[in-house]
Amino acid sequence: MSGEPQRALVLAGGGIRVAWQAGVVQALDEAGLTFAHGDGTSGGIFTLGMLMSGVRPSELGRRWRTLRIRRFVSLLPLRSYARLPTSWSAVGGADGIRTSVLPHLGVDLDAIRDSSGMTGTFNVADFDSKTCVAIPHDEIDMDRMIAGVSLPIFLPAVSSGGRTWTDAVWIKDANLLEAVRRGCTELWLVWCIGNTPLWGKGALEQYVHMIELSANGALFAELDQIADINARRANGEQVMGSAETVVVHVVKPELPLPLDPDFVSGRISAEALVAMGYRDAWRYLGTRAPTGVALDETATKMRVAPLGCRLSLRLRGSISATSGGRTRFVASTTIEISDLGEFVADPAKGVDVVGAIDTAEWGYRPFARGSAAVTDGDGGRLIELDATIHVDGEDVQVVMSTTLPARPASGWRWRAGRNWSVDVVTPDGRGSGTAHLTRRDALRIIYLFEPSGAHTLSDRVRALRLMAGFMRAR
Repeated sequence: MSGEPQRALVLAGGGIRVAWQAGVVQALDEAGLTFAHGDGTSGGIFTLGMLMSGVRPSELGRRWRTLRIRRFVSLLPLRSYARLPTSWSAVGGADGIRTSVLPHLGVDLDAIRDSSGMTGTFNVADFDSKTCVAIPHDEIDMDRMIAGVSLPIFLPAVSSGGRTWTDAVWIKDANLLEAVRRGCTELWLVWCIGNTPLWGKGALEQYVHMIELSANGALFAELDQIADINARRANGEQVMGSAETVVVHVVKPELPLPLDPDFVSGRISAEALVAMGYRDAWRYLGTRAPTGVALDETATKMRVAPLGCRLSLRLRGSISATSGGRTRFVASTTIEISDLGEFVADPAKGVDVVGAIDTAEWGYRPFARGSAAVTDGDGGRLIELDATIHVDGEDVQVVMSTTLPARPASGWRWRAGRNWSVDVVTPDGRGSGTAHLTRRDALRIIYLFEPSGAHTLSDRVRALRLMAGFMRAR
């Protein structure tokens, strides 16, 4: 579009948690943003590879949701483990990524090299020179794409062209300056590496902290350079061939995302991560300033996660269709109780909900906004889930509610909460429907109950006790 800035999409790493980026990219696309350049580092290479292969932004999430996450895990030849661990090249191999993950995600090297929609760069560490190399999309090959997501210790380095290549995260996790060098003046950084003051215990958390230090440190150095470029350009100097101010937008989660082991073990799903990304992007789009974010360490700052939990709730039912009659739906939601203590003290205050509703009429629609609240009344506790989806550019509100009796005559309280009422508000009017919580889905709530912000076993036990006490209370 004439008059638009040269816009770049900078996809930082974050392990396989970058499934979250699929939701972000879908929201940015629905908001009408287009990009002249794309850049991917570490896990962000998956997202960039999908986009440059021709996978539509609205399709990214489906591919992640249907991927068997354990395909990321593959072993080296067994003889490799016969040696002492000090002689291992890595804990695992990349065969699953090469033969299963990339094809399922739709990554096609030939399509990437032939892509003409936007330019792209894939950042890979050249171990020989100890530098980060931004490989243009028309030069990327399978070996160096695999190397770009080969995190040391977990996956082996890759030999290609007489050089050794590996994940660039220890040098940088986002290459903003490459986009500036290419003339871009509006950078959209999609960031999911943690940045809190919490120092955790244990080998895994401290390994992650090392990544946080290197990734954030390198990013802040680039932001300093961009601030300097802007100051020089404001004084009339042509820097890198331009005198325009560079604006940086950052889409990030408010709380650190769960780590990769949580994803592989099923403690968080791809569907939930994609839904979180979609919600986080719309949250930023609704509050962003034209001048972007401050070019300092606050750009990626996140809140320390207090002790909370996630509840997975799936409802099935039917609602009035705008075309007449009724349409079946499935609503898959994750209730995010970020602070369990605060929720137990005041459940009416409300908590976040992410998820999606899938209908024959609208298709699969993630929640742009969602909340849940529990209020007390004479008949018991009213649970209400309020979500907003986007349909053809319009907001549609979906409210699902049920009442749990204060003193059930027998059995567990959830048995009385199997039947839900549904209200739908569209620009054309109102509709209604009903939903049902099956026995299997009710058991799924218990099975998939997951403490968040829990760093020790005692934290997890305390989360279980708080929620159990809340459910037993009147």
